[in-house]
Amino acid sequence: MKLSTKGRYAVMAMAEIALRKTDKPVSLAEIAASQNISQEYLEQLFAKLRRAGLVESTRGPGGGYRLARDPDEIMIIDVIGAADEPFMVTRCADGDAVEGCQDGEACVTHDLWSALRRQIAGFLSAVTLGDVVERRNLALAAEVRRAKAQPMKVLRG
Repeated sequence: MKLSTKGRYAVMAMAEIALRKTDKPVSLAEIAASQNISQEYLEQLFAKLRRAGLVESTRGPGGGYRLARDPDEIMIIDVIGAADEPFMVTRCADGDAVEGCQDGEACVTHDLWSALRRQIAGFLSAVTLGDVVERRNLALAAEVRRAKAQPMKVLRG
């Protein structure tokens, strides 16, 4: 799976803000020191997170970043996506499609990797930043959230 430092660091930095449970802006210097991430790297990431509406910034002395929404409303897949992290597990140039897979044909393992990508994406789409920082059972939280999203089937007899 290709999940580089951009996506991981974005989640780590957002979690650092959420852990502080304060409305006071958190400076990039504080996040950099706490998470052992370069402040220059964080500046690039936070520009993207701000454009995606995940964080808000405050300038000047005492400035920094705060979450734009409650941590329970921020899905992990949105953080990774905001960091411009490609979410691919196949070698195909266009993800699940077969273009570029193997001479324009699906390789024998294509369906395996495509199904894995969908499972991971589904999991990350059902886990919130709040789940992570509150150290909830992530598998259970994701299952409950996915179950609530599924329409109830009515049995007729």
